[in-house]
Amino acid sequence: MSDNLPTGSAGPARGKAARRLLRNPLGAVSAGVLLLLVVAVLLAPLLAPQAPDVSSLGDAFAGPDGAHPLGMDSAGRDILSRILYGGRNTLGGALIALAVALALGVPSGLYAGYYGGRFDSVANWGVNLVMALPAMVVLLASRAILGPNVWVLMIVLGVLAAPSFFRLVRGIVANVRKELYVDAAKVSGLSDTRIVTRHILIVVRGPVIIQVALVAGIAIGLQAGLEFLGVGSGSSATWGAMLNEAFQNIQRAPLLMLWPGLALGLTNGALVLLAGALRDVLEERGGGGQDGGRGARRAKGARVPPVPPVPSIPAGSGARSPLLSVRGLTVGYGKPDGTRKQVVHGVDLDVHPGEIVGLVGESGSGKTQTAFSVLGILPEGGRIGAGSITVAGREVAGLPERVHRSLRGGTVAYVPQEPMSNLDPAFTIGSQLMEPIRQVLGLSRKEAAARALNLLRLVEIPAPERAMRLYPHEISGGMAQRVLIAGAMSCDPELLIADEPTTALDVLVQAEILDLLRRLQRDRGLGVLLVTHNLGVVADLCDRVAVMSDGRIVETGTAEQIVRSPRDPYTRSLLDAVLDDAPAREPWQPRETRSTAV
Repeated sequence: MSDNLPTGSAGPARGKAARRLLRNPLGAVSAGVLLLLVVAVLLAPLLAPQAPDVSSLGDAFAGPDGAHPLGMDSAGRDILSRILYGGRNTLGGALIALAVALALGVPSGLYAGYYGGRFDSVANWGVNLVMALPAMVVLLASRAILGPNVWVLMIVLGVLAAPSFFRLVRGIVANVRKELYVDAAKVSGLSDTRIVTRHILIVVRGPVIIQVALVAGIAIGLQAGLEFLGVGSGSSATWGAMLNEAFQNIQRAPLLMLWPGLALGLTNGALVLLAGALRDVLEERGGGGQDGGRGARRAKGARVPPVPPVPSIPAGSGARSPLLSVRGLTVGYGKPDGTRKQVVHGVDLDVHPGEIVGLVGESGSGKTQTAFSVLGILPEGGRIGAGSITVAGREVAGLPERVHRSLRGGTVAYVPQEPMSNLDPAFTIGSQLMEPIRQVLGLSRKEAAARALNLLRLVEIPAPERAMRLYPHEISGGMAQRVLIAGAMSCDPELLIADEPTTALDVLVQAEILDLLRRLQRDRGLGVLLVTHNLGVVADLCDRVAVMSDGRIVETGTAEQIVRSPRDPYTRSLLDAVLDDAPAREPWQPRETRSTAV
């Protein structure tokens, strides 16, 4: 039924977050206070008894009355009017500073944290320089050079506050980009922009909300401080200017200090409390919403840049598979001394349509590096040094990321190991399945939801309608692996790369996953590259096997040939390590019993 499907709309998600915020006492009270202040300031022309600069010296220091609820100041001006109009200037200036800081700090922090490189280095140098400057001294110098315009000073303050957002966002993004679910999103065919807006921002938003409240409070405080010192615009009503006047007359009318001080305190307190409550609401499970439908969709009819021609292969290298063919592949990583360490040496590998090829070897043999080279997702510092990789007849070695991305999801798909780490904990299963379907295939939300349900049925997940609404922490490891397989199959790929798909699963679940892969391969004519160290899996599932050691293919052959009559000593050592024929240990006996028996 349709009511069992995740709605995915942003409106209901925002509505639920708003209701949870209002159920939080601190959130409701702080939101009410801040809303009251903002509305009063915006409606100042309607609520103020008179203009803020109208004075009557005969009414100086007059007490409250019906016409002037808060009384009059030293110049006979209405205090309530100056509070309301002064809030416009004070809050408006803080808003300008906050907008400048966000516009400069957040995008640059996202870019530096996600991509790193020279921009990261230069940006960090600039941020350190700006943060070393004393803000108040810079503002006073700016006032002397640029004049007493408070709006200009708030722009300068925004530039000074931007590094706080940059460092916060960069640090979070630099850690999150290493998460496996980000890699899973890449191999699903999602663009970097989509990954950042979908998977990165949801992690950044909580700390940014808190930082917004702190920076806004600092901007309000600094602006009030400048006005209090008498270095502001002077001609306009502001809360800081009111404090300055009240301080000069504190002996005669101490109550004048109360109203601007109360306005400043209530505003800053409400900002901090509201930010904390809002952060807590959004960080609750489900607060991220099922917002996967928004964002860029692949433009229909968009032209893909031309692909470099397949380089010529020397004679004797053998016929190349039309699906996946690797020839002479080398992969290296940069070292601190500037040299490169090679981890894959001259690998040749083919996967034909409808064939399951096992790439087997011990940990560190180069299996995963070879698979990542095909997918174009080598870790930072890794680079293809030489060789050729063709996928569906297209050369992908050295292909630009934007073009390589167009192959992922639709032509080649990836099933990673560690299923629980490759699912984003902030989104439901249904949302994560629908996202690549909408991005790569351009389907509507309703069509993507129906396709996701069919995929869950395909991988034999019970009650798929309910599973669509679950979060990763609510499912088992075996079900999570099935979800990843469903995600890999979501865009009908021709080649499936499965990296240790049965790792950390119990024996019964391993058998079920292997049966599922075999059935998908048979029913859909998939070519499968299975990366594993488990020779039992190889014997059970694979048609052909390539054995890898120290970054080299040492032996290839059919699964039967490799298992029954291996030629290479390394292959024989792998088979000898299997304990199927090893004798069972004798039952344990207490030490005294063993001594007596001897």
